[in-house]
Amino acid sequence: MLAYIVRRVALIPVTLFGIMLINFAIAQLAPGGPVDLMIARIEGSAVSATQRVSGGGSELAGAQSAAGESRGNDLYRGARGLNPAFIKELRKQFGFDKPPAERFWLMMGNYLRFDFGNSFYSDQSVIHIILQRLPVSISLGLWSTLIIYLVSIPLGIAKATRDGSTFDIATSWAVIVGYAVPGFLFAVFLIVIFAGGRYLDWFPLRGLTSQGWSHFSLMDKIGDYLWHMALPVTALVVGGFAGLTMLTKNCFLDEINKQYVITARAKGLSEKRVLYGHVFRNAMLLIIAGFPSAFVGILFTGALLVEIIFSLNGIGLLGFQAVINRDYPVMFGTLYMFSLLGLVLNLVSDLTYHLVDPRIDFETREV
Repeated sequence: MLAYIVRRVALIPVTLFGIMLINFAIAQLAPGGPVDLMIARIEGSAVSATQRVSGGGSELAGAQSAAGESRGNDLYRGARGLNPAFIKELRKQFGFDKPPAERFWLMMGNYLRFDFGNSFYSDQSVIHIILQRLPVSISLGLWSTLIIYLVSIPLGIAKATRDGSTFDIATSWAVIVGYAVPGFLFAVFLIVIFAGGRYLDWFPLRGLTSQGWSHFSLMDKIGDYLWHMALPVTALVVGGFAGLTMLTKNCFLDEINKQYVITARAKGLSEKRVLYGHVFRNAMLLIIAGFPSAFVGILFTGALLVEIIFSLNGIGLLGFQAVINRDYPVMFGTLYMFSLLGLVLNLVSDLTYHLVDPRIDFETREV
């Protein structure tokens, strides 16, 4: 076991380096970097200011003349008409005065010390921004994952023990809906029905807490928090319970039909003793071991559109905004942190297999 853990831990830096290198290369090839966006904003502000000045014809002619003087600057298409010295200073401000290879090694050196720098568009550090958004994503990921497991496992067991019955067929319709309807689409449906969209106005439309939440009593704080969490968590649960329910059912059906179950029944053991004393442990191996990765999946990927719909400032929305704005420190800082977290949790998932079933031998398993 120890040798396996050492091998897996040794692979984490190599895998993380590969992830960062590939994404960094893609970011360099993608059009429209942070310098381009900043120039576009400056040009847009200049155009707006020119349009507001009376006698705008002379200003427009002056702008065209300045653009003509800078025709040779083809590095940034939006930079025509701007002072080349200003462009050079802008590149230095964003760190683009160095070649890509040097920037990558500097970035990785800083990331090894967990120094992610500051956002391009605010004076806040990347760590501070992430810590501000993390409570929202943890709330969504933790509650939705727990509820999905609490609903899916009993439902999957019930469907397996009643395979082919009316109950199994009826609940299969709920599973089909869960498969067919995306979580974000169900979120829109919940808003229309329950958040003042057209019918009822029972739940808030945005935010994690109400205004003035810090002044509430403890019970009022808990109630207000759960009130805000109800709809987004419901949307995530509906979108995620179907797969786990069918996985649980199939795992139990596979174990129920094995020889050791037939032998246990032949010895006169009750059906409850057979199911929970023998089948449960083997059938739950895959399900329990997958909990860490399931939590990470919901936490950092599945909640993006739900966060946008309910105006929740979580990690998913942060990453989306960073990509749109080409905020590279936030992009690569969050990628590094959560890739590292995902690799560690993958190792935890494997070790969970051993805790659930000590018969699993990792020493003979190839990494």
